[in-house]
Amino acid sequence: MARLGKRNASVNNYMIVALAAMIAHLEQGACEIRIEKKANHAITPLEQRAYDCRLLAIICLISGLLFGLLGWSGCAHVGPDYVPPNPALPAKWRAELSGGLTASSLDPQAMAGWWARLNDPVLSSLMGRAVSGNLELRRSQARLLEARARRGISRSDRFPELRASGSAAASRTRGRQSNLFEAGFDAGWELDLFGGVQRSIEAAEAEAEASQEELWDVLVSLTAEVALNYVEVRLLQSRLAIAEESLKAQEETYQLILWRSEAGLASDLEVEEAKSNLEESRSLIPSLRTSLDQTLNRLALLLGKNPGSLNEELSSPAPIPIAPPEVAIGVPAEVLHRVPAVRKAERQLAAQTARVGVAESERYPKFSLSGSIGLESAAFTDLLTPAARQILRIGQKFSWPLFDAGRIRQNVEVQNCLREQAVIAYQQAILTALKDVEDALVAFAQEQVRRQHLVEASQAARRAEELARSRYLCGLIDFQTVLDTQRSWLSLKNQLAISDSEVVCNLIRLYKALGGGWTNYSTEAAPHFLGANELPKDTAGAFSASSSTPWERIGMRLNGEKVNGKEK
Repeated sequence: MARLGKRNASVNNYMIVALAAMIAHLEQGACEIRIEKKANHAITPLEQRAYDCRLLAIICLISGLLFGLLGWSGCAHVGPDYVPPNPALPAKWRAELSGGLTASSLDPQAMAGWWARLNDPVLSSLMGRAVSGNLELRRSQARLLEARARRGISRSDRFPELRASGSAAASRTRGRQSNLFEAGFDAGWELDLFGGVQRSIEAAEAEAEASQEELWDVLVSLTAEVALNYVEVRLLQSRLAIAEESLKAQEETYQLILWRSEAGLASDLEVEEAKSNLEESRSLIPSLRTSLDQTLNRLALLLGKNPGSLNEELSSPAPIPIAPPEVAIGVPAEVLHRVPAVRKAERQLAAQTARVGVAESERYPKFSLSGSIGLESAAFTDLLTPAARQILRIGQKFSWPLFDAGRIRQNVEVQNCLREQAVIAYQQAILTALKDVEDALVAFAQEQVRRQHLVEASQAARRAEELARSRYLCGLIDFQTVLDTQRSWLSLKNQLAISDSEVVCNLIRLYKALGGGWTNYSTEAAPHFLGANELPKDTAGAFSASSSTPWERIGMRLNGEKVNGKEK
């Protein structure tokens, strides 16, 4: 048997029996008052007073019962109360903080627009357009609106339902026809005595908050993907420049070998080796251009644009963005409060905990009140005249499942198992978040060490190529040595360019793992897809080169709804 807040089970049973007895005492299941006015019979003042007194007595009794039930039901919520988990987290990161990494506290605003630290206006512009045009982000916004609408449906279950009704009926008996016309209002209210409705509201609110965290998660992933693809574009342009520069140098070498061959100073073998080296370098360029076009298409897709729409804008090569000299990463406990995937898993756990209470509430009796007021007449034209009969009905309903072959009990077990799965999913989300940060920390620091070695190796390879060329011209070494040094230098230049991009990419992955790219407002944001002229005034400068507020650029206004249980 599920617990009812902190009340004793025997007290609950007495309350249920008392409530059932009070409702049955009203009129054994239904109370009905009919006040009829007939054309040939006028109601005397004494009869009218008797009707009024009876009506007042029933209304007072129902009102007292209703307020008593509501006062008691405010403390009776079946199922477990949700307690936010407090996972054990390491006090510091396991990876050694080097290469500019510090354990300083995270700046929420700086984290919201981390790409501004790369000092690339083109990247900042792409971010703004991606956040306003990405289709996956817009789909997540629609899912958030759906979750909020479902929350509104759950909240409406707390209130009475009022309906207008009307009917017309005709019957004929032994050649005599009779008509009946009715019009009025009907009301019904199921009392939430054991908190089943309240638990469903809690579940819907937690699901809405989980949908909002999912939106943040999509935003974090989107900003990281835009940055990674932009860096790849600049890397491919750099590698194309290196390949074209090497091709030009090898063409000069090939021409030199041809001249020496014509002068009888070089063999045909050297000529063929030079030509082979030249054509091998030429073969690299088409594959690099293919990769560049494909990356530009991916970037356009992230912005919600047609393939090829960014080719002209990004046709001019630009340097690969440089990582800032210092990067604050905070501590594990601080980081996990920012990671949307962890926050989403926690909200889903809260929702599933509330669903256990919804399933538990099915064990207990349900009480509902109903009533109607209206007019009825044998003629439609008399329906709104004093000749119509006035009707007032007040009823109650009581139901309690006595036997269902274990259906309710098994449903409670199902919800408890789902809650256990949600606990495991939350723990998994924490471990995954910690792993992602640790991986990014190691990769960022170690890639900087690798890059420094590649810088020294590239400088040595350039000097070796120059020495080999000069010695070959003096006849001190063979041409194969020249070819080997040229290949080595070309390879190292490519590796250095790749390492430059990897340093920045690892920083981007680190910001993604840290949950960078969104702002946690103190009020709930309601998404609206707005045009450029409809943005709020405080977002006019959003996503300029120095902007750091992506949520504003989405076009979402703030309202005064609850966020995590707190009012604006």
